[in-house]
Amino acid sequence: MIFIFPWKLVLPGESSSMPCMSNMASDESPQCDDKVKVRRRRREQEVRRKEVLAVDIEELTSAGHRALQEGRTQDALSCFNKALNAAGQLQDSRVLRACSFNLGAAYVHVGQPKEGLDFLHQVQPGPKADRLPDLQFNLALAHNALGQSREAAACFLQAAQLYRSQGDGGSEGDACMEMSRCHSRVQDWSLAAQGFLRAAESYRVAAMLDSAAAAFKEAVNHMIQSDRFSRDDINSVLTECLSLTDRITEPRILGELYLSVGVSYCRLRCFQEAVQCFQLALGPTTQHPSLLAKVLHNLGAALNSVGQFTPAVGYHRLAAGLYGSLGRRGDQARCFSNLAFACSQLGDEEEAAESFIHALQGFRDAEDHLAQAQVCESLAECYLKQRKQQKAVQLYKQALTALSHCQDSSGCVRDRLVERLTAVLQQSLTVSLQRPIPPGLHPHSPPVRQRVRKSDITQSPGRASKQHPDDERGEGQGTEQQATGRREAAENCGPAGGGATERQEFMNVVPGSHSSHLSEQLQHGELCSDGENLHTDSETSLVQNAETPPTRPDDIREATPPVARWRSRFCSLM
Repeated sequence: MIFIFPWKLVLPGESSSMPCMSNMASDESPQCDDKVKVRRRRREQEVRRKEVLAVDIEELTSAGHRALQEGRTQDALSCFNKALNAAGQLQDSRVLRACSFNLGAAYVHVGQPKEGLDFLHQVQPGPKADRLPDLQFNLALAHNALGQSREAAACFLQAAQLYRSQGDGGSEGDACMEMSRCHSRVQDWSLAAQGFLRAAESYRVAAMLDSAAAAFKEAVNHMIQSDRFSRDDINSVLTECLSLTDRITEPRILGELYLSVGVSYCRLRCFQEAVQCFQLALGPTTQHPSLLAKVLHNLGAALNSVGQFTPAVGYHRLAAGLYGSLGRRGDQARCFSNLAFACSQLGDEEEAAESFIHALQGFRDAEDHLAQAQVCESLAECYLKQRKQQKAVQLYKQALTALSHCQDSSGCVRDRLVERLTAVLQQSLTVSLQRPIPPGLHPHSPPVRQRVRKSDITQSPGRASKQHPDDERGEGQGTEQQATGRREAAENCGPAGGGATERQEFMNVVPGSHSSHLSEQLQHGELCSDGENLHTDSETSLVQNAETPPTRPDDIREATPPVARWRSRFCSLM
C-alpha cells in the first residue's frame, strides 16, 4: 500500500505593523509608511513563494507516485528528489522529513536499499522515529533487501506493534508476515510459525479472510519443520484454516486453500484427510486448468498412499493429460511415474512399463537427470518381473549414465545400481550356460551343470546379487561369471556420481531444500506450484514402507504461496 503525503501548509500570519512613535514629527510620517509597505510587500512575496513551493512539492510527489505505479522508476526518483530540494527551500522541518521519507521509500521500492536507508534515517532522528510504523516498515524492507534478516525482523516487529496500537490489523498482519519470513530465512522455524499465527489472527480481526488463510498455511508449514509443536498443535491450526472456507467465496482461493491443507495432511501422513481435502478442491478449480492439474496430481498420489489404486489410475491419467496440454513435461512425467506405480500394484506390468517409458521421455525433455535415473531403475525392475533381463541391463546402464550428470548425488545409489546391474548380468550368463547343447557337439561331452532357481530371475536384483552359487555350480564358472558381470557393469557406470535414494512418484506438498527430514520437507518440498519449483527435487518419500511404498511425496504439490515482497510505504502523515 502506498500513501501520498497530504500537503497542507500552515503559512505564517501577517504580523502587525510597527507603530510610529507618537512624538515623531509629522514630516517623518511618509518615511515610516514607506518602510511598513516594503516589509508588507516582502512578507507577501515570501508567502506567495512558499505557496508556489508547496504546490510544486505536492505535484512532484503525486507525479512520483504515478511514475512508480507505471514502472517508470527513474522518473519517480527524479520527482521525489526535486520534491526534497523544494522542501529544503521551504524551510519547514515537517515537510522536509516527509520528503526524505518518500525518497527513501522510493529507493527501497526500486531496489536500491542502501540509498533508501540513508534517507530514511534522516526522517526523524532520536526516539520519535520508533513511533512511526510506516518508517519502521520501510527500514525493515531495506535491511531485508541487504540480507540483514535479524535487523529486518526487529523493525518489522516494531512496526507490527505500532500498527496494533493504531488498530490497523491489516498492516499489522503484513508486518508479521514479513517478520516471519525473516525468521524463516535464518531457519528459526518456531519464531516463524508464531509470527505467521499472529499474522493470521490480525488478518482475521481485520476481516481479511483470504490473507488469514494464507498465513495459517504458512504457519502449518513451519510448525511441521519445528520440533516445538505437537501433532495436535498442527491439527488444531489446520482445523482453524479449514474453518475459513465457509466465508471464502473466490473459487481459486478456496481451491488453493483445500490443496494446501491437503498437502500438509500428507506431510503428517494423514492421507485419508488429505484425500478429502483434494476432493473438495476439485469443484472450485474446474475453471483453472493449472491448479486443477495440481489437485488431480495430488489426489492420485494420496489415493496411491492409501492403497486405492484403481481410482488413482483415473486421476493420474487426467492430471497427465492436463499437464501435457499446458506444456509442463516434467510434471506430466511425474504423473506417468505415479500411474506406473499404481498399475504395477494392480498387476498390470505391461501398462506399468509403458507408463514408465512415457515418464522417462518426459524427464528427458525436461532434462531432469536424477528423475531419469530413478525411472530407469524402476523400469528395469518392471522388466525383470517380465523376465526381460536384456532390457533390464540396458535400463540399469542408462540409469548410471543419467546419474553421472548429477553433481549433488549420493554414492550409495551408484553403488546399488552397479550391484544390481552386476547381478542381472550374472543371471543372464547363467541362463545362457543352461541352454541345450547345439547339434554337432560330441554326445558324450559333459554337460554344463548350472542350477538356477526361478526366484533368482524374478526377485529384486539387489537381493539376487547377494545369493551364493549353488553347491553344484562349478567353482571356476561362478568366479568367472561374477568377474565378467562386474567388469561389464564397471564399464557402463560412467564417472563417479550418485543419485538420490529411490523414491516413489508422489505429488509433493510444501514451499522451497532438500533433506529427508520431515520438517525440512515442509520448507523445501517439491510442491506443485507456479514457480517450478519450489526448488526441491531431491526429497525422499514421506512414507517409508519397504514392501508397498506410496507414491513419491515429492510429487504432492501445493498452490503458490503469497508474494513475499511488500512494496515500500509512502508517507501519509508525519
